[in-house]
Amino acid sequence: MRTTLLAAAATIAPESTQQAVAYPSLFLLVVIGALVPVVPTGALVSSASVVALHQTAPLSLLWVFLVASAAAFIGDTGLYWLGRRGIRSKNGSRWLSALRDRAPEERLAQAQDKLDDHGVAVLVLSRLVPAGRIPVMLACLLAKMPLRRFMRGNLPACLAWAVTYQVIGLLGGSLFAEPWQGVVAAVALTVVISAAPSVWKRLRRGSRSDQHA
Repeated sequence: MRTTLLAAAATIAPESTQQAVAYPSLFLLVVIGALVPVVPTGALVSSASVVALHQTAPLSLLWVFLVASAAAFIGDTGLYWLGRRGIRSKNGSRWLSALRDRAPEERLAQAQDKLDDHGVAVLVLSRLVPAGRIPVMLACLLAKMPLRRFMRGNLPACLAWAVTYQVIGLLGGSLFAEPWQGVVAAVALTVVISAAPSVWKRLRRGSRSDQHA
């Protein structure tokens, strides 16, 4: 009996230790990625979902979803609050300048048109479209949308984002028996999905230039 308990403890301890480190790390990295859009947060959520898929704890996937969506929501709210401070300030702010630098005029104009047509519902799509979050957020800032209204629209956007990248992770993780293989597949799938819109635009521009030549 004692041997059985020791074996069970040895099996459970590493997984519980991983969870104690993984969830706070995932939360922190997603928040940082929301504030400073250089961290591939989608790939992080997909990778965490693969690891959770191979764990024995029944609520691992639920915890990944809750942590990721909460972190994305808090990060977006913080960035929007900092951007609003820049809008109200005469001299602007480095956060607002960073948002402007990451929102090309063409994308910003499209985001403003969509915001006028669909209101805060466009926030959901902006979270799912690669490189769509910052132009829409800047459009909301320039429209002087109140923080509470932005938060109400951004909550379902963060939930939909977490679900989407978790599904990507599950698709990648279900193909392989080893977690690291699933992580590689999930990251590769995330990169392909993220790059697909820009590649498609380049192909369309190339075809149009060939037609006019």
